[in-house]
Amino acid sequence: MEYLYVLQQALVWVVTIFWLYQFIVSICSLVKLKDKPLLEEKNNRFMAIIPAHNEEAVIGNLIQSLVNQDYPKELYDIYVIADNCTDDTVKVAQNAGAIVYERKDDVNKTKGHALNWFLNKKIEENADYDAFCVFDADNIVDKGFLKAMNKKLCQGEDVVQGYRDIKNPTDSWISAGYAIFYWTMNRFYHLARYNLGLSPLINGTGFMVKFDVVKPTGWQTETLTEDIEFSLKRIIAGKKLGWATDAIVYDEQPVGFKQSWSQRSRWTVGHIQCINKYTKDLTKAVKDHKTLMNFDGLLYILGSIPMFILTLVLLTINVIMYFGNGITMYELIENIVRYLVPTFLLPIGTAILIMLLDKKPIKPMWKGLLCYPLFLGSWLLINFKCLFKRETNWEKIDHVRDIKINEVV
Repeated sequence: MEYLYVLQQALVWVVTIFWLYQFIVSICSLVKLKDKPLLEEKNNRFMAIIPAHNEEAVIGNLIQSLVNQDYPKELYDIYVIADNCTDDTVKVAQNAGAIVYERKDDVNKTKGHALNWFLNKKIEENADYDAFCVFDADNIVDKGFLKAMNKKLCQGEDVVQGYRDIKNPTDSWISAGYAIFYWTMNRFYHLARYNLGLSPLINGTGFMVKFDVVKPTGWQTETLTEDIEFSLKRIIAGKKLGWATDAIVYDEQPVGFKQSWSQRSRWTVGHIQCINKYTKDLTKAVKDHKTLMNFDGLLYILGSIPMFILTLVLLTINVIMYFGNGITMYELIENIVRYLVPTFLLPIGTAILIMLLDKKPIKPMWKGLLCYPLFLGSWLLINFKCLFKRETNWEKIDHVRDIKINEVV
């Protein structure tokens, strides 16, 4: 029993140090730093790229919000990759003002494959663009998005994530859970790391990449989470990603639990794929580059599924010690509470703090706040399930909320 006690104490220290590090980093989001100087003054040429599969219900609003950007109209084009569409996505997109590329591929259906297919065409054309921005078809975009990303380019940044907001946060406790999660990530992960000189991550949609970055290889990703994979490859190469708080994109999130379970399962599987594929390379990068940025990237990949497994191991050790008379019932309950309270209750307080800092209305979100532990708890169940059963087929999430940009700003 003594060796279990020693193992328990060692694991407790590992978990404590990990969360203390995350806390210290998060505090740095509260510091407002001086803006980076401009290296040049130029209006760059952009591609706005929208991969879309059967998105006739929502894609028109996105294109309209892009058409109305506060940026010279002759300096950007809107492209839709109609990926295996069987509805009126092509017609709606063309009528709204987009240039449509139709793609048929029954095998390679993921967003990463669609981006690679399109970008390779543009590379072959030697298209005259400085950068491209990627959006999901259900998004709507703040009118200052391209202007903000152009400023980042002029500051010398070549891969930048914008502020991912939610256009339907009060539809259900599920969509509220997503909203709280992304608001937390925006400030306590991306902004905090940007302020520290570490690296944020590409977060699925609303990001900008300098065109030269993908030449001549294209968008080469293999996992179900192409955004995280692309980010990790940049970090491994010793290159920081940027962050733009004022480049805002509004995303539609699932309302029902079934769709949310499916989506988050896909994300978890993609994350496990990244763990398997890039942990060794990230570890080597820490050794080669010897920077906190690389170490932070390694902690990110180890801080989700591996930390979840570590917590399960800790709980199991405590149960074994109790039945082996190594600890009392009171000590067992005390230890379980010590592990579970930060996981489920502390995020509510964190969410309220972030909503106050970012001026998000709290009153319409109170049900979502109360249910947030349930949202996080279901994600832990998803993580546990995906340790044993991993579906790797891409499954479409239906988007139906007809919300225009003037309804959320």
